[in-house]
Amino acid sequence: MKSYGLIGKKLAHSFSPAYFKEKFKTLGIEAGYQLFEIANVDEVKQIIHNQPELSGLNVTIPYKEDVLQIVDILDPVVKKVGSANTLKIERAGKEPAIKAYNTDVVAFENTLLPLIAGRNNLSALVLGTGGAAKAVAYVLGVLKIPFHFVSRKPLEKQLGYPELTEKIINNHHLIINTTPVGMFPKVNETPEIPYLHLRPDHILYDLIYNPEETLFLKKGREKGCVTVNGLRMLELQADAAWEIWNR
Repeated sequence: MKSYGLIGKKLAHSFSPAYFKEKFKTLGIEAGYQLFEIANVDEVKQIIHNQPELSGLNVTIPYKEDVLQIVDILDPVVKKVGSANTLKIERAGKEPAIKAYNTDVVAFENTLLPLIAGRNNLSALVLGTGGAAKAVAYVLGVLKIPFHFVSRKPLEKQLGYPELTEKIINNHHLIINTTPVGMFPKVNETPEIPYLHLRPDHILYDLIYNPEETLFLKKGREKGCVTVNGLRMLELQADAAWEIWNR
């Protein structure tokens, strides 16, 4: 029986097992889906060797960038983005070949486009600089939406949270949280942006899906902003991963 799974650091409340179990049921196929909590990305190859039925893996925090160190083939989008969230395992040769893909890109783009329809001269703030932020930045580049990364430890050309003035907030009407801040169980945490400067013409997009409404989104909603969580993006990236595994 074919098997699939998710690699990450803390996976107890993951969306993926139930989602794929329902997909397997709908499709009428026998397959399994496992969670692999790992301390180091080097453990991935051992997992693949130990489980010959394993055909594909999703990748989540904090390994979307580090996983590129252990794969054999990079999809062209992965080369441009610099992160991957989907691995396809091919076993035609003596050793398994691991191919890396990024389905966050298509999922984020397809959920973002309806939100920004009719908006002109839009600029964005991307909160965080990890693997998910890289996928978001790639899409913003494709859509020609100028943006700034915001980080707790900003590098050159990045902004720190204390630098987010009223002018900066008012000049960036799309704010995307790619960090895990506010994710269950730490639901009382939120990115430290100046929420008092938000206006109804702001869009707040949180890649987190648990809880359904993070404190980041709640504060935006209270200011009249358009808000959206990461659930639909997660579903779309999972469906795109499934298509890749079954090519």
